[in-house]
Amino acid sequence: RMMRKNMKSASPTSFRLTEKFILLLVFSAFITLCFGAIFFLPDSSKLLSGVFFHSSAVETNTRTGTDSDSNVAVGTEEKILTKIRKDHEKALVEAKDTLQKRPDEIKQDIQDEKDKMMTFAWDSYKRYAWGSNELRPVSKQGHSSNLFGSIKGATIVDALDTLYIMEMFEDFDMATEWVEKNLDFNVNAEVSVFEVNIRFVGGLLSAYYLSGKEVFRRKAIELGEKLLPAFKTPTGIPWALLNLKSGIGRNWPWASGGSSILAEYGTLHLEFMHLSKLSGNPAFAEKVMNIRKVLNRLEKPQGLYPNYLNPNSGQWGQHHVSVGGLGDSFYEYLLKAWLMSDKTDEEGKKLYYEALQAIETSLMRKSSGGLTYIAEWKGGLLEHKMGHLTCFAGGMIALGADGAPEDKTGHQMEQASEIARTCHESYARTTLKLGPEAFRFDGGVEAIATRQNEKYFILRPEVIETYMYMWRFTHDPKYREWGWEAVQALEKHCRVEGGYSGVRDVYASSPNHDDVQQSFYLAETLKYLYLLFSDDDHLPLEHWVFNTEAHPLPAGRFDGRLDSPVLESLT
Repeated sequence: RMMRKNMKSASPTSFRLTEKFILLLVFSAFITLCFGAIFFLPDSSKLLSGVFFHSSAVETNTRTGTDSDSNVAVGTEEKILTKIRKDHEKALVEAKDTLQKRPDEIKQDIQDEKDKMMTFAWDSYKRYAWGSNELRPVSKQGHSSNLFGSIKGATIVDALDTLYIMEMFEDFDMATEWVEKNLDFNVNAEVSVFEVNIRFVGGLLSAYYLSGKEVFRRKAIELGEKLLPAFKTPTGIPWALLNLKSGIGRNWPWASGGSSILAEYGTLHLEFMHLSKLSGNPAFAEKVMNIRKVLNRLEKPQGLYPNYLNPNSGQWGQHHVSVGGLGDSFYEYLLKAWLMSDKTDEEGKKLYYEALQAIETSLMRKSSGGLTYIAEWKGGLLEHKMGHLTCFAGGMIALGADGAPEDKTGHQMEQASEIARTCHESYARTTLKLGPEAFRFDGGVEAIATRQNEKYFILRPEVIETYMYMWRFTHDPKYREWGWEAVQALEKHCRVEGGYSGVRDVYASSPNHDDVQQSFYLAETLKYLYLLFSDDDHLPLEHWVFNTEAHPLPAGRFDGRLDSPVLESLT
């Protein structure tokens, strides 16, 4: 368009054939450069902004040309051509410099960016909310969810292993000192057994296995002992809520007739097995193995596990089934219990693959547009909705594919890649390029949130988690590209002056921040991003199993000694 304007501004006799050829050549080079910058340069946005800035200035200059003064027009054209050549050469040098970088240098640039993200998130928490559970990054103050009762320091404990893995050792030592002096579980308050287990117990266990510091082992066992009264029910299925001082438990009032929730009582196994190993107290392992016994006695509708189970009667509540919220990590922990046991927990393996088969048969569907999704099941009827939380399933299925029965490994890897693509689409189809809390496949829409209360994004990790696993198992570069897209969206729309905030509507033209930097952003989202761009031998998956809060626990023949080869693999 620019060159057509230039040519209109000159008389018909102004251009010789050679000049036309040069103009055509330059124009072709310019177009090639733009496309190359868009598709191949890691920092193409800066380069393109420079190129387009120069071209717009050139376009402005051409508007002063007139048909009546051909000599002036020719002179102007020569100046323009000279300027274009210089801009072209400069851009080409920049492009060449970038493209000549070795892949490890480019990867290091990306790794540095995510190091900066963790540093900024952590420094903001230190500055404005130190000791509080979480940070309000817009109002620059502490924030506490009632999930933790009056226990403090959720972000500190959740971030311990991330700090260690990313070699932020000064900050790790500061966090360790806070745990030693200030982490107190002697509180007269009600906590979520599930949340306290995955964040606090899981975080302390990982910090112990990574660093060898005794304080973490001691604190993990102390907290585990305080959670044991939750299992004092007629069936041994634990309560959702527990007063840590009185030991009195209850369930969420909204949960189907006083039921316990599958994802909550089913997401204790990994941590409690490790607590028994580290404490020598078999009670922890016995409690979680008993949960399996109760479930084994029950009839599963179509092989599925309903989200609700009454801890008094031992019977299912409403027949709602989900691989997202209320169900998700139960399935994850069946698989990971088997992997963590050096593949000796045959019961866990059998339960996982049977459940996955039921999920494939009854819940997994493909949209008319070719997107595979996992629907929700309510009393036999499918709701064609998939939650952001459900997006972890791509990574889970990939992790379990190698052990799949009857040569189903390839089939399960294909399922995993299709789920990863669907979840990427849920991000790509929003304005902010961040995924909604839930997205639907009905009423003519696909992978889009249609309800206002499902359009928010709270810094969740599940999509990036799946990218990380898919990268580790396939090395398909698209997973790193998709991860980098998420980094750019987080930086553009979630980063505020005082940290990182969730947003209320991912389809809005500009972000409306919810003013919470979730502890899991540091524990999970930033850790999975870091590992996505790390070498495979950094926390290798054959030696480490991540709990559902991304806290790595040693797997296989690990014997609890800190000179184990498992731990040496980190260094």
